[in-house]
Amino acid sequence: MALRIGFDMDGVLADFAASYRAIEARAYGPAEPTPVDNPEDLTEDGKDAGGSPASSRRRKDAIWTLIRQTPDFWQTLRPLDPDAVRRIHEMTLRHRWETFFITQRPATDGATVQRQTQHWLVKQGFDLPSVLVIEGSRGAAAGAMKLDYLVDDSPNNCVDVKSESKARPILIVEDDDLIGIASARRIGIGTANGIGAALDILERVSDARTKPGVLKQLAQLVGWK
Repeated sequence: MALRIGFDMDGVLADFAASYRAIEARAYGPAEPTPVDNPEDLTEDGKDAGGSPASSRRRKDAIWTLIRQTPDFWQTLRPLDPDAVRRIHEMTLRHRWETFFITQRPATDGATVQRQTQHWLVKQGFDLPSVLVIEGSRGAAAGAMKLDYLVDDSPNNCVDVKSESKARPILIVEDDDLIGIASARRIGIGTANGIGAALDILERVSDARTKPGVLKQLAQLVGWK
């Protein structure tokens, strides 16, 4: 059976934070920046989900308004790793994966989010990308799609995947975030310090599928339970 693997987009493959900061700087100048909202942190109407002071929330909402007014915004993002998408494509063919790109991006002017994301992935080196634009629980989506693995930079998404599906999540987290790494591994979520490291893990998983002992050792190394 082919492995079914999902990849989140922003913070895993695409550098959304840099584009968010650029729009914020153009609108507000070099003042102290606000924390970057990930697309999945928004409410259904595209607003900041809360938890921020009112002034910060208004600023975030204004930035998101500018993002939504930018034609084909999602096609303008830079890749976090210029070789990652091409490497995913090569591994997909070699290991016969069924690969999915999953996002909760809000709509902008121009093409639909799905088409913008597909165009971006093709430009980065993946032909015929399967892009799913979803709302709600990432875990429910992973379960419905019967994913084996999901690579994501959101701890909340990884917790959802762990609790609501049989997929094994790989959380993208910096090496110096010791608390984040420990918290994830405590509940059986694997960690990697970037998409390159996550693909190294998936390479080893694919190579060791017929070797239960090797898979068990890898699970212990990565942090899966």
